[in-house]
Amino acid sequence: MIKFIFDVLFPPYCLGCKKEGSWRWLCDDCFSTIEILEYQYCPFCKIRLRTFERRCQLHSKKNLNGLYFATSYENLLVKNLIQKFKYPPFLKELSPSLASLIIAHFILLGKEKISKIFSNSVFIPVPLFKSREKWRGFNQAEKIAKILSEFFKVPLLENNLIKIKKTQPQVELSKEKREGNIKEAFIIKNENLIKGKKIFLIDDVFTTGSTMEECARILKKAGTKEVFGITVARE
Repeated sequence: MIKFIFDVLFPPYCLGCKKEGSWRWLCDDCFSTIEILEYQYCPFCKIRLRTFERRCQLHSKKNLNGLYFATSYENLLVKNLIQKFKYPPFLKELSPSLASLIIAHFILLGKEKISKIFSNSVFIPVPLFKSREKWRGFNQAEKIAKILSEFFKVPLLENNLIKIKKTQPQVELSKEKREGNIKEAFIIKNENLIKGKKIFLIDDVFTTGSTMEECARILKKAGTKEVFGITVARE
């Protein structure tokens, strides 16, 4: 009843074409206009990788083994969706649409490759500091991760990678300052849950990679085998 009243007062519409409909915030037509990438690129530069590669030679010593992202953050519709999702008005109902972009990316890779990619794996959402999550009302990475976990049948491990340091929003800082800002910001509560596992860190946007690289460093220090990132978009 509450949802019905809300929909009457504030009819669902598409953030792309502004058309009203039964969907909420993104219609099928606008979804189909978003270019879904079917190739991988080095997380730390724009070099397109060959099938067997995960990072370019220049960044082979980084802790993050690779990155899967569905589309470009330069797409104005994608940018608008993500900004409405994680900043006011905090449209958490966008999580299924954003997760669907990631799912579409993996489907393009093929079923056989998907099964190999997620073998012996665990999904972990990039955590927020408690005051930041309270301000937003939810962890946007966690919302996306739950949908991906259910779809791909990969276990979701929450509240084990914890953010203990209040940091400045990364978007406000230069690349150099981001690394120092996020340093020593995370801890692992139970190392036994991740030892020998392949971890996929879930987040909304990948920018310089400072946050995921620091998470990967902490996870590998705790005994994780490999760490990859999964995001909706990349700058």
